[in-house]
Amino acid sequence: MIDRLAARLANLSGWRRRFLWLVSGAVAVLALPPFFFLPALPVAFAILLWSLEGVKCNKGALSAGWWFGTGHFAAGFYWISHAFLVQPEIYGWMIPFALLGLGGGLAIFPMVAVWASWRLTRQIIGRAIMLATLWAVAEFLRGHVLTGFPWNLLAHVWAFDPAPMQFASIVGVYGLSVFTALFATLPATFIAGRVGRISAIAGIMIAVLLWGGGAIRLSLVGPVTADATVSGDLPVIQVVQPNIPQREKWIPELQDQHFAKLLRLSRRPVDMAPDRKRIVIWPETAATFFVEAQPVRRLQMASVLGPDDILVTGAPRTYPRDTNEFKVWNAVQVLDSNGEIVASFDKFHLVPFGEYVPLREWIPIPKLTAGRTDFSFGEGPQTLEVVGMPSFSPLICYEVIFPGAVIDDANQPDWLLNVTNDGWFGKSAGPYQHLAAARFRSIEEGRPLVRAAYTGVSGMYDAYGRELAKLPLRTEEIMVHPLSGVYNHTTVYYLWRDILFYGIVTFLAVLVLGYSRLFKSLKAAV
Repeated sequence: MIDRLAARLANLSGWRRRFLWLVSGAVAVLALPPFFFLPALPVAFAILLWSLEGVKCNKGALSAGWWFGTGHFAAGFYWISHAFLVQPEIYGWMIPFALLGLGGGLAIFPMVAVWASWRLTRQIIGRAIMLATLWAVAEFLRGHVLTGFPWNLLAHVWAFDPAPMQFASIVGVYGLSVFTALFATLPATFIAGRVGRISAIAGIMIAVLLWGGGAIRLSLVGPVTADATVSGDLPVIQVVQPNIPQREKWIPELQDQHFAKLLRLSRRPVDMAPDRKRIVIWPETAATFFVEAQPVRRLQMASVLGPDDILVTGAPRTYPRDTNEFKVWNAVQVLDSNGEIVASFDKFHLVPFGEYVPLREWIPIPKLTAGRTDFSFGEGPQTLEVVGMPSFSPLICYEVIFPGAVIDDANQPDWLLNVTNDGWFGKSAGPYQHLAAARFRSIEEGRPLVRAAYTGVSGMYDAYGRELAKLPLRTEEIMVHPLSGVYNHTTVYYLWRDILFYGIVTFLAVLVLGYSRLFKSLKAAV
C-alpha cells in the first residue's frame, strides 16, 4: 500500500505536483510550536522524497524545493501579517507582499538543499540522509545570511519537553536540527526493501534516543524543585506583563495611564519579605519615553523599589549623543532605588523594516515601529553588572534567537534576560515560536533565562531549559520567582560552538557520497 502511494506521488506532474509540494511544506509546520504534532514532519518529508522520485530534471528539483519551502515558511510565518494590522490604514496593503516575499525568499534555502540532494544521489536512502544534512546546512545559512533569520528551525519541534532539547547543550540547535531532519526524512525510506525498513526504524529511534539521553541528563541534575531557588542570596525576579494592546501603546493620551499600570504591577508583593532583594523587569520599550530626560518619572519608578532593588526596563534611548546628528537606540536600562540609571544596553541585532529600513535611499517606506527615525545599532552582546546582583546579558526581542551570539565571551554573565514586545503578533503562533527559540539559549549557554514579554508569553527557565514560572499570552499579571541557582556555564556547545555541527554534516555528506559512488561502481561491475 505504501509502495503504491509512493509510486503514485512520483507519477504526478504539472500543477498537481506543485500544489502537493506547497501543501506538504505547510503540513510540516504542524510539528512546530505551538502545535508540536511530530508525525506531521515525517509525513511531509515522505511526500517530498517520494515525489522527487518522479523528477527528471534540475528545474523540477528546484521547483520541488521552492514550492515546499514557500508553503513551509508562508504557513509558519502567517502571524507576521498581524504586525501590519496594528495600523492597517498605513501598512495593510503590504501584507500579501510581506507574506509571499518572505515565504518565497526564504524558500531559496530549501530549494537549493532539495536540488542538491536530488542531484548528488539517486538512491532514496542516500537522498534522505543528504536532504536532512543539507536542510540543516540551509538552516545554518538562513541564520547568518543578510543579518540572519533562524526562526522555526526543525530543532524547535522538541520545545514542548526539556528532555529532547538537552542535546543542544552539546551540538547546539543547528546540530539538533540535523538529527531532527533525519527523524523527518528516514521514515520515507520504508519503501526501499529490508534495508529501507531498517533505515526507517532508525529514523524513529532518533526521537527515542533524544528523549532517553535528555531524560538521563536531567535525572542526574535532579528535579527542578531542588535547584536552590529558595536561597536567600539569590534575588527574586518580578516580571511585569502589562498586556497593553500594540495599537494603544504609543497613543499620547494614554501614556500616563500605561505608566501608572506599570508602577502598580511593580510594587513589592505583600507576602514577600521586606529585606529580600528584587529585580523588577519591564518588557521591551515598556517605558515609552526617554528615561534619561525624565527625572520625575525616574523617581516614580524608584518609588516602587526597596533600597537593594533594581528596575530593568526596555526604553528608547537618545543620550549621550555621539554626534550632532539625532540618533535613537532600542535599549535596556537599569535603575536603582535612587532613580539613577546605573547600566544601559543598546540592541545590536535590529529587525529589518521593523526597526530600520535597509537601503532606505531606494526603499521609501516607513519602518513599522513608532517614530520616523531608524534605530541605530548597538555594539553587540554585553554583560551588565550591578553591585549586589548577579550579572546578566540583556537581549532585546529576537536577539535571543541567534545561537552562539547572546553573551560576551570576554565577560560572561550569570543569567540571560530577554525583553520583548510580541504584542505586534496578536494571539497567534508567533509568540510561542519566539519563546521556543529563546528557551534553547538557556540550554546551549548553561545559564538561566528570564523572558519578559509585553503581552506574553513571559517565562523563567533554569540552565537546562526547565520551566520555573510562566505567564500566559494576553494576560495582565506579574511573575514572581527567585532566580535559578543552577548554573552550567561550561556546556560543550559553549566551549566548541558549532564545530561539532560542522563535523556532523561533513561526515554525513562524505558517507552518502562515498556510498553512492560505491553503489555505482558495483552496479557497473555487475
